[in-house]
Amino acid sequence: MYLSYVNVKMGTKSTMRYSCGNTLPLTQLPFAMASFCPQTERIQGQENWFYKPDMPYLEGIRLTHQPSPWIGDYGTFLFTPQNDIVANTPSSAYSGMRLEDTVLMPHYIRARFLRSDGVMELTPTKRGGAIRLSFFGNRQNYLTVFGMKGENSFSCDTENSIVYAQTNGHSQDINVGFTMYMALRFEKGTVDLDNTYCERDCIHIALKGDRAECGIGISYISPQMALNNIEQKPFDVLLKDGEDIWEKTLGRIEIDADEEMKRTFYSCMYRSFLFPHMAYEIDENGKKVHHSFSEGCVREGVKYTDSGFWDTARTQFPLFSLIAREEYEELLQGFVNDYKESGWLPRWHSYGEVGCMPSTLIDGIIAEASVQGISSEELLNEALEGMLHHASCKSEDRRYGREGVLEYLSLGYVPCDKYKESVNLTLDASYGDWCIAQVATRLGREDIAKEYMARSKSYKTLFDKETGFMRGKMSNGEFREGFDPTVWGVDYTEGSAWQNSFFVPHDIEGLCQLYGGKEGLSRKLDELFATPPAYRVHGYGGEIHEMTEMAQVDFGQCAISNQPSFHIPYLYACIGEGEKTEYWVGRMCRELFKPTADGYPGDEDNGSMSAWYILSILGMYPICPGNGELIKIKPLVKSAKILGKKII
Repeated sequence: MYLSYVNVKMGTKSTMRYSCGNTLPLTQLPFAMASFCPQTERIQGQENWFYKPDMPYLEGIRLTHQPSPWIGDYGTFLFTPQNDIVANTPSSAYSGMRLEDTVLMPHYIRARFLRSDGVMELTPTKRGGAIRLSFFGNRQNYLTVFGMKGENSFSCDTENSIVYAQTNGHSQDINVGFTMYMALRFEKGTVDLDNTYCERDCIHIALKGDRAECGIGISYISPQMALNNIEQKPFDVLLKDGEDIWEKTLGRIEIDADEEMKRTFYSCMYRSFLFPHMAYEIDENGKKVHHSFSEGCVREGVKYTDSGFWDTARTQFPLFSLIAREEYEELLQGFVNDYKESGWLPRWHSYGEVGCMPSTLIDGIIAEASVQGISSEELLNEALEGMLHHASCKSEDRRYGREGVLEYLSLGYVPCDKYKESVNLTLDASYGDWCIAQVATRLGREDIAKEYMARSKSYKTLFDKETGFMRGKMSNGEFREGFDPTVWGVDYTEGSAWQNSFFVPHDIEGLCQLYGGKEGLSRKLDELFATPPAYRVHGYGGEIHEMTEMAQVDFGQCAISNQPSFHIPYLYACIGEGEKTEYWVGRMCRELFKPTADGYPGDEDNGSMSAWYILSILGMYPICPGNGELIKIKPLVKSAKILGKKII
């Protein structure tokens, strides 16, 4: 029912210069450890943009964990059926295909490789999947497994029809001793492992006939764990299991709307449940265990990865607080486990810590769990310990903690002569301090709550009454000279003063006071939407895709293509002008989102933009994660139920 509305290609028609989502058409169970998608072409210099939705060829089906092309992949292999001339690189093994013959769904891939006259089907499991191969010519057939990055090795257990592979390939993260192990178990009598052979970075698995099935298991711990992670069920049973799991997940929200909106909505629901990825396993004693990226050893407990909290804290986790509370608590436990092992709560992790975006917006995720009663007191205490650590201690590695934290403590702001993106660092820290106060209050730590509530007003130090913007301030207390509100970068993250001056979700009353009251803030917002989407590239030295995307739509300086603008249209509703919020949000939802390959106005970012759309058409928005409140506006759907309860 719901799966029929999902287009896994939504957002996939993207390039480095222009994003319509920067997504992949992932076949994966919700939050699962393994994802799969077609690889159409991997081009040198653009290796992370390996899928194009309208190309009539493919190099194979890829096991991937890539959360974003800006982050890259890890633990990745490519599966390609071959015969006749058997190639030893993906670029020489590619095959034509007919797009109309290809099926891409959350729980199923079917692709016909014209070159080998064969069909590959794949269905995912929690920690792997299953492949079914069918060939239609009288040839010697192979399933080639290519290693895509790092050092790769392969071996065979001939007696048990098992092929093992392993790779240490990973991306930009801190990762001690990383290896992903993979096991392929074939039906006995369908493979000829004596005539299977390896070349550099690939293995050609010889098949005995024109039909074969194999189970796939992956592990970050050992080859045996990878073998144990293969689910012992026939392909069609696993396929039905995957269908049932997705139907149940998508059905957590039921809407009555027109067909176009349903297709967009449920495609966004699918996207919202892909990340973070599970990264823990079950050992022989039934215990949950994981490989610790910071210690290089096996630890007890859960682990999740592949999420950037600067993005997902704003919308995805508040959505989870409504429809995925059980999963939310386990996700939080995994993040706290990272803190206990590395000494720092994660910021942007892709297996290990990448830290590609600023600040510690995981504070909002923890505060939201606290106010929603999702977390236990014990877990909250551990999380609060991690929050206090990054709010008061400097990390020698910029990927961890808050940049400029010591200067923030001494000056009340992060100085622009010492740190880039200082305005965002200051505003994010102010919000993070407020989040700490909320968690401390829940735990009865009133001394901490009082201290951090006072610190949460630090954003005021950067407000310039003359221009009406938050501005970079030097260590000597003076504003940076030569201000232009259309200059991107320098003191701002992925935007200018226009997009980044209004991130004070925890104190909108105080923000209003800076503008002389609600009327003053309203006038500034009106000016924002009325100002043409001009930009200057100074801080980046050239154009970045977010600039291009903002300029393509008629929403003034509200760059809804990126997270800093997510809450801006909702500020009107906060000051009693809900009709303006409804106007702008309605236009954005109708004009910028559609269930097609070019269906997002910018990077989808691991569920954050999908969650923005879901919440917006339901007429509810968490403008301040951590306060437990939703801004209510007129919904765009006729009616809706959440977990069976009618809300509209």
